[in-house]
Amino acid sequence: MKCVIGIDLGSTTTKAVMLDLDGVMLGQGITNSRSNYEVASVVARQEAHTAARFRLLKEELPRALKNANQVSAATAGLAEQRLPEAFRLELYLAGLQQLEDTLLKQFEFGLPPTMVPAFAAAAKDIMAAAREDAPTFFLEGASRKSDFFRDLANEGFGRHAERVCGRKGVPFERMLGAFDRAILDVEKRVTPVDFGDMLQAAAARVVASLPPDQRAGVGPALLETVAAVAAMEIEEVAFVGTGYGRQTLPFPKEAVRSEILCHGRGAHKAFPGTRTVLDIGGQDTKAIQVDERGVVTSFQMNDRCAAGCGRYLGYIADELNIGLHELGPLALGAQKVTKVNSTCTVFAGAELRERLALGERREDILAGLHRAIMLRAMALLARSGGVKEQFTFTGGVCKNPMATRVLKQLVVEHYGDNIQLNIHPDSIYMGALGAALFALDDQRAGRSVVPGAIRDLYKTSAQGPAAVQAQAGSAP
Repeated sequence: MKCVIGIDLGSTTTKAVMLDLDGVMLGQGITNSRSNYEVASVVARQEAHTAARFRLLKEELPRALKNANQVSAATAGLAEQRLPEAFRLELYLAGLQQLEDTLLKQFEFGLPPTMVPAFAAAAKDIMAAAREDAPTFFLEGASRKSDFFRDLANEGFGRHAERVCGRKGVPFERMLGAFDRAILDVEKRVTPVDFGDMLQAAAARVVASLPPDQRAGVGPALLETVAAVAAMEIEEVAFVGTGYGRQTLPFPKEAVRSEILCHGRGAHKAFPGTRTVLDIGGQDTKAIQVDERGVVTSFQMNDRCAAGCGRYLGYIADELNIGLHELGPLALGAQKVTKVNSTCTVFAGAELRERLALGERREDILAGLHRAIMLRAMALLARSGGVKEQFTFTGGVCKNPMATRVLKQLVVEHYGDNIQLNIHPDSIYMGALGAALFALDDQRAGRSVVPGAIRDLYKTSAQGPAAVQAQAGSAP
């Protein structure tokens, strides 16, 4: 199977989209951008490969299970449903093992020799407890706050660290410091894990979870199909990169496109009626106007300051000691909207602390912060030409429920209620989708480029397309 790849290397998250040569979506992947852009691009690409193989499984597995002996339709459906989550669990467990190994090395080089045994014993107990309750993130009906390994590992480690450290007589703060260093180290590396082996382990886990009288029928069909899909070749014939960190990609100039062009084209592909696009990423905000073909006709960007972007929200989340993914849901609980005087990242923390000290509810303050951010975005939209016909919201901030609520209110206030606002669950992938579409153009025109540097980078880091990144919060 031949495909093209688009990679959107953002300051906060990196996305990848894989299309076949007919322009059909095969898979998409996302990961933290971390402190190493090359690793982030490799991981996002791997996750797109994983999603593509699960798409193939979704096509092949029903037929295999239907033909299996003594397998009820309900059991077959249950096996299909549980396999992606079982795969995620296997990835998470592999990531926890790598994290534990890294954490123990931190002690060897960062502590006096007399303290190492106590810290190592405590760390092993914490990680064992984290592995034991890992399935709770992936059980049927489980609700995860995040799909990223860092967030899940932080929650799992933090859940047990204080208790274990107290029992072992190990300083809790020092243990957390070692954990923070270890997870940063883990995020800078790509550890190859064979996709087939990981998927086989997930399939075995699914079979073991089924009713005993159904296992004999499901097991052979499931394992055989999994092995066949894992062995299928996926050939990448064109790459295009975009995003905040696009200049760091090992791509030649002709394989790099502007974020503005890619977001405009991706949004138009997803919603052909789109004429206005708002992209709020980690470091910048873009208001884009496109024509009926998805070609950019005008645009406006924020100034050099990151106020009003995802980085600003991240700073506020750090001030409150919560995850970025928790910020929007928390703001939805506001009883009123507190007026915020500054959206400057430098002064935001001071104003937040002052208002909290005055007794204002943090939910109300956060509602005011979200409104201030979206007002800045509305000013950019006005300068770019306003909001016309269908309006599509892209970028990482589109996943923030409070941001999208405020944006809808402001569009109605300023442009009336006849504007169709498109906010899709996959809007964060629009830049990568646009990049993949440009890669498809290059391939069809005979000018596609897959330089040796790219092949070597991915081959060295990931052992080819039949591998997945163990510490990523993979989402097949």
